[in-house]
Amino acid sequence: MELRHWTQADAMELTSLCNAVDRRFLSDRQPNPYTKKDAEEWLKTVSENEAVTGIYRAIVYDRKLIGSISVEKKDDDAEIGYMLHNDYSNKGIGTKAVKQICLIAFKVLSLELITANVFQPNIASIRALLKNGFKYKSAIPNAVIKDGNVYDLLIYVLTEETR
Repeated sequence: MELRHWTQADAMELTSLCNAVDRRFLSDRQPNPYTKKDAEEWLKTVSENEAVTGIYRAIVYDRKLIGSISVEKKDDDAEIGYMLHNDYSNKGIGTKAVKQICLIAFKVLSLELITANVFQPNIASIRALLKNGFKYKSAIPNAVIKDGNVYDLLIYVLTEETR
């Protein structure tokens, strides 16, 4: 598994990935269906903001694009977000990707804190965060309505000292 920088040449693979991933626990920020134009616009934004307001990486396994991970600066901290193709979940890849992106983000963005917002039933994501030193901070009850389901939003944090 490796994390690599995105390029404009990734537009078609990114489009395919975004239309193939399980969206049950993803925010609705990502268009659905995801078009090549969406990918091209996002990749342009990534190239303009890399190492300025965020760290954005493609997750590659066996030379195949299988996911996306980023840490983006927010008001007083930064937020991690990621998605992984279902065929590659529960193999430790997400856990390794979280570790690597956090190391890069703390160093490059000079962060003190990274937060993660997770839908309560997303056990795989919670495990990946906990294995990387994230600590449970709080919950916002009934904060997310997704596909007719209501979920608590769980907030986890990682500081440079606790990683």
